[in-house]
Amino acid sequence: MKIGFIGLGRMGGHVASNLLKAGHQVTVWNRSPEPVAALVAKGATAAKSPEEALQGDAVFSMLSNDAVMREVGLAGPLLAKAAKNLIHVNMATISVEFAKELAEAHKKAGLAYISSPVMGRPDMAEAAQLALIAGGDEAALKTMQPVFDKIGARTVTMDAAEKANLFKIAANFMIASELEAIGEAFTLLRKGGVDPAVFHDVLAGRLLTGAVFKGYGAMVLNRTYEPAGFALTLGLKDVNLARSAAQGLNVEMPTAELLKKHFDQAVEWGWQDKDWAAIGEVTAKKAGV
Repeated sequence: MKIGFIGLGRMGGHVASNLLKAGHQVTVWNRSPEPVAALVAKGATAAKSPEEALQGDAVFSMLSNDAVMREVGLAGPLLAKAAKNLIHVNMATISVEFAKELAEAHKKAGLAYISSPVMGRPDMAEAAQLALIAGGDEAALKTMQPVFDKIGARTVTMDAAEKANLFKIAANFMIASELEAIGEAFTLLRKGGVDPAVFHDVLAGRLLTGAVFKGYGAMVLNRTYEPAGFALTLGLKDVNLARSAAQGLNVEMPTAELLKKHFDQAVEWGWQDKDWAAIGEVTAKKAGV
């Protein structure tokens, strides 16, 4: 399949690389040139503009937020220049309302649109072990499933694009909430003279055996937040997406308000380039631990 790829960040570069490994013809575009050069060295073709990446059978995009997608033109202007019958797979975590807007814009342009945010960190993207949450046109989903199988370990399908984004927003809200709880618990233990390493070992082996507590808990325990696999500013973006979705659905989410306060505080302290696990450090800093 001839595939374009727009957005080669921490995750996108690995996904594009796996598409190449699967034997697809991949044309890549990125706002900074270094990631493009790295993919070209692996066999990709460099696009001089985003438009050139929209001339194949499908295009993947993995940009940071709604605003960047608008700047690049994927909310409308570029679509008129895309190849006929192109399938656009958007892997970004975007707002529910923007997902609806994109689906409608693609429909008007005669193109298929799939929202497919992913769950996993860069190492999982590199190992093709991502979970894809894909929502959109049923025929397009069937066409792209063999491709999804080469970049992820599981695909969960939704009957509408915006539902895939709501799923991902809820998932990241839960992870952020657990990071907050981990930080508060570890601070309480440290303040009281109890070794949080023992606490983490016991709970990770008995009660809280999931990947979030094991992996992120270790990051908060050892206070290792760099290099960032998922930047703190992206965590703040996703918390705000959860708040916006909650407002639109008339749902109260008091934990989301606390998270926003702590993420904002972390940014004020200059932690924006740290991993979002650093949100677990806010309570510790406030407590002088």
